[in-house]
Amino acid sequence: MTHMDRETELALVGRLRDGDPAAFDAVHDAFNARLFSFLARLSRRREVAEDLVEETWLRLVTRAGQLRPDTQLGPWLFTVARNLYVSYRRSRMLEDSHAVSLMGLWPSGSPQPSPFQVAAASEAERRIEAAIGALPIAYREALLLVAVEGLKPAEAAAVCGVSPEALRQRLSRARAMLTENLDADSAALAVLKEIRA
Repeated sequence: MTHMDRETELALVGRLRDGDPAAFDAVHDAFNARLFSFLARLSRRREVAEDLVEETWLRLVTRAGQLRPDTQLGPWLFTVARNLYVSYRRSRMLEDSHAVSLMGLWPSGSPQPSPFQVAAASEAERRIEAAIGALPIAYREALLLVAVEGLKPAEAAAVCGVSPEALRQRLSRARAMLTENLDADSAALAVLKEIRA
């Protein structure tokens, strides 16, 4: 189940607030793959996405009793996941700033390909994934939340902590940058048109 009607969602929120493990399982089934996909594309690293999605679920378990009765689960979960990613990036920047002098101590090697590079079945898909990955993070997250995860722009704006107008501008710029990054390859542009739909 990837999308649920509002009545089902409100019932699940009530059951989560009451500590019903079956409600957690239903929400996990509905959102786990979407959250992982979002985090993997945002971080571009499978192991980071795995850790952050687990932490997202832990946050739901520990805070389920505090959910408002009218909580929208998708935006709530994506907000938690995004905030965890932002915290991760901040901690990495701090670690990286202290590690510059130690760089020669670690063996260097090429990182393994991302799950999307491995999974991409065609050259056009690989090019689009690379173009999405090359977007600045603010534009990438806007595009992923709206075009890939199907959140409404207002929901995505709440997830990102910006106004709906700012989100629409980010989304417009992301689409323009994506188009610019892709050349006139008709196969890539055809897939891009599906993303825009």
